[in-house]
Amino acid sequence: MEEARGRDIYFSFFMFTADLRPDDAGYTQVLVRHLKALTEIGYTGFDVHIAPGPAHVGHHGEIESYISLKRAFDQAGFRDVKFTTNVGTTRTFDPTSPYEEQRKQALSYLKSRVDITSVLGGDNTIMSGPFLYPYGIFPLTDDGEEIWSDALQDWMKPRYAAAAPIFRELAQYSAEKRVKLAIEPVKNWETPGPTMVSEALDFLESADIPVCGVTIDTAQVVMESQGPATFRKNVARAAQQSRLNYVHISAPDRGAVKDSWIPWEIMLDEIEPVYSGPYLVEVFNAIPPFESSMRMTRRRFWRPGEDAPEAGVDSAYDVARAALRTLEEKIASHRRRSHP
Repeated sequence: MEEARGRDIYFSFFMFTADLRPDDAGYTQVLVRHLKALTEIGYTGFDVHIAPGPAHVGHHGEIESYISLKRAFDQAGFRDVKFTTNVGTTRTFDPTSPYEEQRKQALSYLKSRVDITSVLGGDNTIMSGPFLYPYGIFPLTDDGEEIWSDALQDWMKPRYAAAAPIFRELAQYSAEKRVKLAIEPVKNWETPGPTMVSEALDFLESADIPVCGVTIDTAQVVMESQGPATFRKNVARAAQQSRLNYVHISAPDRGAVKDSWIPWEIMLDEIEPVYSGPYLVEVFNAIPPFESSMRMTRRRFWRPGEDAPEAGVDSAYDVARAALRTLEEKIASHRRRSHP
């Protein structure tokens, strides 16, 4: 659409996989077929999840495997296609741990993810995701009771403080590698924190980390919402501090973007004037591990070349095509409203 041209729109490979399996040459060809189809649809870049590798490989071995994967992508004709990454921390690699040695291991892990992001995306690419507090890990008392509400907020304070020097060093390293960091707040049933954009911004400000930013995800904002007024303040706050590093366009049910409950006008009216980076269309398909971790009840979008076509069910490419057209239309509509 003419009015939306000039805006990079990427597509998340969460539609297909949570693990690129960089050492699997056969699976690389599956990825290449998806890249070809999606670039033909009109996407200019892709976001890929960097899964934790086998313990025996080591971070250097992981980086080498992604160098080989990027070489395969280049040879297949995707040298100029842009890549960003999605990264999460884990119970093992926990930058908020009270134990110094574990925090050091987490820093090494996160630096390796910056390296992989640089390998795949080159200069000025983005590493986004829930990489502050470990994803999917919730604290327990000594008696095995879950910790919630005020007690959880109090429990998180020293964890954030412990992570501060780790993130200062990580941010400096990523700046040297020309990789933008974007902490993504996610829903309260995925992590105890940060679950809101304001919490991520509070951490970065209090820890004095000027070269690290945040991701704003439309689904997360709607489901973990403090309301439109706070959303407007957070977008302005992030933009004023040069921390608005990535924007994800995702339906509240994490499915098809077309005809979803995204408050387009509220969001684009705030984001478009202050954000010039790429938009990421993010659809979580009902595939492992998402079908169980997200308790998905909807049917899978069948993946051409991987799943058998199913009557009455959209293909992954159909959903991707409709999402791109929808986003382009919404951007064009915003621009017409802004410049009648």
